[in-house]
Amino acid sequence: MTPQNLMLLPLSTPKLSIGCPILDHCLGGGIACNSITELVGESGSGKTQLCLQLTVRAQLPPSHGGLGGSSIYIFTEFSFPFRRLQQLGNLYHASYPNLLRLEPLEDIYVHGVHDAQELIHVLGDIEAFIAIDHTRLPVKLIVIDSIAALFRSQYQTTPADLKRRSEMFFNISGTLKGLANKYGLAVVVTNQVVDFIGPHHGVNGVRLGNLESLDTSGRRVSPALGLAWAHCINSRVFLARHEQSIEVDIRNAPSTSICSQTHRTFHLVFAPHLAYASAQFVIKKEGIVGVSQ
Repeated sequence: MTPQNLMLLPLSTPKLSIGCPILDHCLGGGIACNSITELVGESGSGKTQLCLQLTVRAQLPPSHGGLGGSSIYIFTEFSFPFRRLQQLGNLYHASYPNLLRLEPLEDIYVHGVHDAQELIHVLGDIEAFIAIDHTRLPVKLIVIDSIAALFRSQYQTTPADLKRRSEMFFNISGTLKGLANKYGLAVVVTNQVVDFIGPHHGVNGVRLGNLESLDTSGRRVSPALGLAWAHCINSRVFLARHEQSIEVDIRNAPSTSICSQTHRTFHLVFAPHLAYASAQFVIKKEGIVGVSQ
């Protein structure tokens, strides 16, 4: 690489807009291509909702915050939420009738995997799939939902198993980063959380990312898969949720009623060249939307 070649590199990395200026601002413009972005949070925090939203938005042209491409969605647990994706596809087609085809789902390729070794095999098939260029739109987004589910029971806590698990982490992340850089893709993976037991300032005096901010549903948590996996990703977004009880006056009722209200927060824990940022958000029919404060 010569100084002359450096001058020819693009000044900025393409980014996939979430579709909300508030949340895009936290990410410096959106989900970055050529890297791995992790969405971490407890069940029901909005991780899958955001992933589905991104697969539809990726089809929009760059002038409208998209990547002008199709998506590959790898799911590892539960059944794939086709109904919710169809709803989002219909809503986005109604909003962008001249930019999205009538059936946006035809540009989203879904595949289920059940263990880490199968994922390695599928990623090899994906590279061949992208290289052959069989899709109407070039593949520009890969989603894995979720990475933690593949390692939940496959490995024990023995030193040998932990070593094999770490090797698998680097194998998967290395393959994903290779695809991202070779084809200019955005890669999004979801991760789960585990209860954090330890001092508030970190583990053995070492602060792992922005660990003290990881609080959800009244629990202190940390991302699953530990520090080895944290070294495999480029950016981490933590989605938190908190339930709050509020009193509601009901007309003609003798007393007030107690209702539960969910508050959700989008935290950018770390990302290259970006400072920590956060914003409140809600999940609406049209997807995840930031809330002005």
